[in-house]
Amino acid sequence: MTLLATSRLDRVWQEWLAENLAMGAPVEQARAAAVAGGADADAVDAELGELTAHPYFAVCRRLALRYDWMESVLDTYRTLRNSDGGETLERRAGITPEEFFARHYFGHRPVVLEGLMTDWPALDWTLDGLAAACGDAVVEVMTGREANPDHAWQYDRHRTTMPFRDYLTLLGSGTRTNDYYMVPRNENWSQALRPLAADVRPPEGIVDPTALGHLLLGPAGTVTPLHVDNSTVLLCQVLGRKHVRLVPSYERHLVYPRGGTFSAVDAARPDLTRHPRFAEATVLETVLEPGQMLLIPVGWWHWVQALDVSATVTFHHFQVPGQNHKMATPPAAGLDE
Repeated sequence: MTLLATSRLDRVWQEWLAENLAMGAPVEQARAAAVAGGADADAVDAELGELTAHPYFAVCRRLALRYDWMESVLDTYRTLRNSDGGETLERRAGITPEEFFARHYFGHRPVVLEGLMTDWPALDWTLDGLAAACGDAVVEVMTGREANPDHAWQYDRHRTTMPFRDYLTLLGSGTRTNDYYMVPRNENWSQALRPLAADVRPPEGIVDPTALGHLLLGPAGTVTPLHVDNSTVLLCQVLGRKHVRLVPSYERHLVYPRGGTFSAVDAARPDLTRHPRFAEATVLETVLEPGQMLLIPVGWWHWVQALDVSATVTFHHFQVPGQNHKMATPPAAGLDE
């Protein structure tokens, strides 16, 4: 049911105006942003006139004031963390499991790790070698992604099966594209490509030694939008490079969450007219090279783009006492890194 059944304004702009005004944006500022974004000025004025007088909006505004208080606590925490190195993505070589868990896993701090993949046969992977090992296997790939901006949400529409050899031929063409990508949702690593799992080594004392992990494999140009996972993730870069941007979990109110799991912000080209608070976000970034690992703590937002043909193995099961830590109310995990 729409708030204003006779509104001439597009539903997306209706919701955008209601949300931003409820959060305290000045009416004139919201109007100017909507018109600048292509909304019809007369329709915006009519919407604003009815919206601000509606009793439902008064309730929304009261609820928003409660969120304001919680956000002020998060902002205080952000200030404290940034004064303690929170604006720098740490890099470590030779880290011990004890320090990994104390400072980074439990400390909720991302880190780039060096030197923990030197014994991985997977670092010698080539497309030809992969074809020789498992070329006849039938694998599932997410295809048709570029035609659907919501592919990350609507992943079941994009499942396609093909021989692994044919997929490797696509990768070998050198085409830069976001149209086809093998992601953890495809389950190839635990099924058709299971023999390749012998080429990885879970880092001793950090990852559960029985953990299988997940495989991501795709061309240069694959992009996973800014999103959040409900558990801590260790990205292990095997082939090619990936550009990663991170936003802390405690800055959720700055990334304009969409549906709980994804952000409405295009982290590659943020529209600060439409999403002005993203300008306040702490954005840490790195280019992950083969042989490097990146710890993404639970709840941290991340955007990932492949710069080359890329293979990545991710682990979610850590060797900690008890269970791994997850969000209390977990959204659906993004899984496409």
